[in-house]
Amino acid sequence: MNRETAHKRNGILSDLFTGLITSKTRIKLLLRFFLNVGTKAYLRELSREFHISSNAVREELNQLTNAKLLNSNREGRQIYYEANRKHPLLPELTSMVRKVMGIDGVIDGIVNRLGAIEGAYLIGDYAEGKDTGVIDLLLVGNIDRYHLEDLSRKTERYINRKIRCLVLNQDELKDFFHNFERQPKLLLWQTGDEKPQADDTHAIS
Repeated sequence: MNRETAHKRNGILSDLFTGLITSKTRIKLLLRFFLNVGTKAYLRELSREFHISSNAVREELNQLTNAKLLNSNREGRQIYYEANRKHPLLPELTSMVRKVMGIDGVIDGIVNRLGAIEGAYLIGDYAEGKDTGVIDLLLVGNIDRYHLEDLSRKTERYINRKIRCLVLNQDELKDFFHNFERQPKLLLWQTGDEKPQADDTHAIS
């Protein structure tokens, strides 16, 4: 599948996703929790993030929890919500969310086309499921920066999002993970794996 075809397909999926789910708040919640199923959030946090009233967010959280798509757990004074990893539709939901948010485009346009790459991680807002328009990608290896910049520019046009890349070696990666241990990250690919397809991403804490 070429890039133009993939771009059109992702656009169709995005329209289908928003067409099937009429509540914009519910769509935001699904994107928030099902891109990286390791993320958690509580009511007021989501209300501030979406700029929506707490009551509106609570109503959608209750519906998604009743549908067994989300789990809720009390931690101290807060009730945290997260994706139900045992839901039978989890693979389909995460796959569709990745397509809608452009992550499949990043995998196809950059990760699969770089030669000397040892690992690829999603960090920043998108690792938390926040569709802010700027995708932060952490790449590990001896990577040709000019080739990476060229691939990034081309991919940005197809996914309609900006891409920022951080390139580290293995020693720098260890320091990065040590210093930002609590920051969310999503493994897209690492040495020893086959080059990733749409459903090969893994949440890590």
